[in-house]
Amino acid sequence: MRKTFRTGSLLVAAVAAAAVAATGSGSAATAKTVNGTVGPGFTIGLTMHGKRVTKLKAGTAYRFVISDQADIHDFHLSGPGLNRVLTSVEFTGTKSFVLRLKKGNYRFVCDTHFSIMHGSFRVS
Repeated sequence: MRKTFRTGSLLVAAVAAAAVAATGSGSAATAKTVNGTVGPGFTIGLTMHGKRVTKLKAGTAYRFVISDQADIHDFHLSGPGLNRVLTSVEFTGTKSFVLRLKKGNYRFVCDTHFSIMHGSFRVS
């Protein structure tokens, strides 16, 4: 009976350790959320806690949640080491990405309407 208890305890400990390992050190689970929107009109933006994003911290995990509300726009994010179209022109809906940004200036833009739909922020 005692041997079964130890085996059961080891099994419970192993399952618990695997669960902790599966969630990782919290990089994606505890990422700060940055909300991006593009459309439905000719608008594009990034907010965090309801305020416009102007500055973020380098190396911090941020979950970018992009809400693309029009099939005539895309959301393109670029900066040091990053040049990525997060939502395509044809796409409408929501996509989520966890990114760790490097120090520098970043720009987001709708490629098809770049002259009027753009923004930027700094990472330091």
